[in-house]
Amino acid sequence: MIIPRLAAGTVQRLAKGFPVVAITGPRQSGKTTLTRQLFPGKPYVSLENPEQRQFATDDPKRFLAQFADGAVIDEVQRVPSLLSWLQGLVDERQRMGDFVLTGSQQFDLVRHITQSLAGRVGRVELLPLQGLELQHAGLLGGDVDTLMVTGHYPALYSRDLLPQDWFSNYVATYVERDVRQLLQIKDLQLFQRFLRLAAARSGQLLNLSSLGADVGISSVTAREWIGVLEASYLVMRLPPYFENFGKRLVKTPKLYFLDTGLMCWLLGIHSAAILSAHPLRGQVFETMVVVEAYKAALNKGQQAALYFWRDSAGQEVDLLAQRDGVFESYEIKSGSTFSADWFKQLTKLEKLNPNAARSTVIYGGDESSRRSQGEVLAWADALGKL
Repeated sequence: MIIPRLAAGTVQRLAKGFPVVAITGPRQSGKTTLTRQLFPGKPYVSLENPEQRQFATDDPKRFLAQFADGAVIDEVQRVPSLLSWLQGLVDERQRMGDFVLTGSQQFDLVRHITQSLAGRVGRVELLPLQGLELQHAGLLGGDVDTLMVTGHYPALYSRDLLPQDWFSNYVATYVERDVRQLLQIKDLQLFQRFLRLAAARSGQLLNLSSLGADVGISSVTAREWIGVLEASYLVMRLPPYFENFGKRLVKTPKLYFLDTGLMCWLLGIHSAAILSAHPLRGQVFETMVVVEAYKAALNKGQQAALYFWRDSAGQEVDLLAQRDGVFESYEIKSGSTFSADWFKQLTKLEKLNPNAARSTVIYGGDESSRRSQGEVLAWADALGKL
């Protein structure tokens, strides 16, 4: 089953205005499926194929000459030198939407794209399925714990798979292979411990010294490892909002895993029943909501102007979304029964921030409503409004 992607319109728009479109994102997020669906007439070649990779490396000019009408080139980060040759070809042909590239690592790919294809490439970041895409496809279901444990990778909705079986293979095949190669980590157990402890910190302030000490590595190494997880589209850092409201503000980012299914698997949470009573359920729920807002921006081809706010006294608003010069403020609560106290921090922020436009509580229940302090959104209703 092919689930329609919200990023499709963005890719098609960019293909009209740029000779090259680059779609980046984590392994198995649906990049290949999307490109082959949108550009069925273009030849497809994957640089994961050793023969094609060797050909592109040894004779890039002749490799590209095969494609008189352009092509989809998958996993282009495997031969970054190809991009310099591509620049000359698209400059000569002056044809929009000529080549479509995909890649699963930002680490070197973005730098090479910026250097070689500046002004010639439109870029889309494709993460696993947005909840709204599952909703449109009739695959969302009504159980938020099942959704969080399953996660959002397309394979889990198009094939008969248990999440724990798929993630076990995913981590061994892609995460441990790709990331360990980039970092040249020899101790697999140390890296696995790092992944599990990082997952337990999703939704928390990123304390690299504490994370490094718990793993048994230096804070400098922890910073490097987190950077590569970020470059591999496994985690994101949510920056704090620095505007001075007359209070000392926290300036440390928060860490979020980009898929709750992967986060749960790393934490040993393999069923909705286990998650429903797990002490980290609130962090998993917050992770899902924040990442949904991030995906919504990326699928539109926009920069995600997302933040959180926290002062030195521990007062915090979970998510700020800056749109058209104003802020939409969100409090995220995993509980299924609404409490009026949930608006407390949002009301405080409104008094401090003249640009605060709308206060919303997103919670784990099923009924949405409007209150005098703002809007209350059930988790499923929030998917289309983030």
